[in-house]
Amino acid sequence: MQVVVPLVENSSVALALIAAIVISASVRAPRRHVPTPELRRLLIAALTLYAVGGVAIVDGHPTPAVAAFAAGVIASAFAAWLSRGPDQDEPPGGWEPFDRTPPPHPDGVPEIDWARFERELRDWARRHEQAHR
Repeated sequence: MQVVVPLVENSSVALALIAAIVISASVRAPRRHVPTPELRRLLIAALTLYAVGGVAIVDGHPTPAVAAFAAGVIASAFAAWLSRGPDQDEPPGGWEPFDRTPPPHPDGVPEIDWARFERELRDWARRHEQAHR
């Protein structure tokens, strides 16, 4: 019976951590920008929790180690979710402020000077070939 209880407890912790990671990756990103220094502090806290867990394992205290590791994973997942928010200079709604489609030519389809294009292509190929000899 002693082996079954820790196995169930470890499985529950593992499933909870997997759920935290999946939720942080799949839930809609936050609407507000989170400043980079705050995200760094959160990741430093997660790394500190991992270090505390490592020290607890070395000292022979597995339960506090698991708790510290779990808290570190949850902090990392939370930081990952927060980092998915919009950038500070990104316009609201995630849309670009300008249209990427080129403006139409006044007469419809723009004319292309194919003879000029071919001349420039041959010149470029010649220069490129000479440069790589």
